[in-house]
Amino acid sequence: MISLMRTKTAPEIYVTVEDKKLGMTGFLVVESTEVGPGKGGMRMTSNVTIGEVERLADTMTWKNSLFELPFGGAKSGIVWNGGSDGLKEQFVRSFARKIKEYIPSKYVAGPDVNSGEKEMVWIADELKRWDSSTGKPSDYCETKDGKKFCGLPHELGSTGFGVAIAVETTAKLLNLDPTATTVGIHGFGNVGTFAAKHLCERGYKIVLLAGSKEATYRPGGFKASEIQDVIDKKQTLNDLPGKKLSQEKFWSTPVDVLIPASVTNVINETNFETIQSRLIVEGGNIPMTVPIEEQLHRRGKVIVPDFVANGGGIISSYAELQGLSPDQMFKLVEEKISRTTNEVMTKSIANSHYSRDVAIKLAKANLAKQLG
Repeated sequence: MISLMRTKTAPEIYVTVEDKKLGMTGFLVVESTEVGPGKGGMRMTSNVTIGEVERLADTMTWKNSLFELPFGGAKSGIVWNGGSDGLKEQFVRSFARKIKEYIPSKYVAGPDVNSGEKEMVWIADELKRWDSSTGKPSDYCETKDGKKFCGLPHELGSTGFGVAIAVETTAKLLNLDPTATTVGIHGFGNVGTFAAKHLCERGYKIVLLAGSKEATYRPGGFKASEIQDVIDKKQTLNDLPGKKLSQEKFWSTPVDVLIPASVTNVINETNFETIQSRLIVEGGNIPMTVPIEEQLHRRGKVIVPDFVANGGGIISSYAELQGLSPDQMFKLVEEKISRTTNEVMTKSIANSHYSRDVAIKLAKANLAKQLG
């Protein structure tokens, strides 16, 4: 039984798997399957550890409960040092075989860092189960009980769209005028690009963008059409003209809204004191430790926690398993993100309460209702 008195839950599944012949090492943490299978993405990075996967699974527990989805919290990871697409496919298929006893009854995979629709197809194909993963291509379908189910790829941008809705919802609570509100985004992958695109379309002024190595600053703002070109042509941040800044300078550049949408702990002891933004919306999972987040809160920063702001991906996963269309999915994401963000941030701002505590309290209440 999940303890509703604790922020942290004891994992139900906590495993490390290896394929020594291939050199593959992977991790899976599932915190609970009481309300449904564990749901969370599969990340592939060179430094992923089971400790990181456990932290992410914990976040997923509260994210799923917060949005009242029938999933337990889970996450998986593969140590990936880079290589050919063929080698990557071997790693993913090997990992899928190693954890097949848990899929899909205990765990359903999804996209994360360095994994997207093709990796999700490799998992589903290897296990011969359409429902073993979500975020699959839109033409990867199956018919069940007379109903057609198709993939809703991560590449549709549901997470970034949800982040934009979280920004918009909180900005209204702070009485911020979109056209006068500057935004900086760290991370120009799937989440960052789509968040930038949708915020541009809503009138916000995106002036600062950063990838893994450098940042680009344009005081006049980037255009939605430019960002759409980056998405369509699979370009990089270097393709956007503007003043180039160092990573260090990115964090100290004044913007009204800061969106960390890249890797774990990107905001840390080296940079958090230089942040000038009033509003921080956490597009990426665990962009900072709780102690640093608490310090920023005490300094008057308004922070939308990761598992509130970036719930679009997991809501899309639910929509995929329900057989919803892309339009139906985006409508559901907007409804759930706006309602939940409004509830959490209204209470946090009105009472100067730490937003993560407010969100976890709401998630616990939702979980209690789900458990009856």
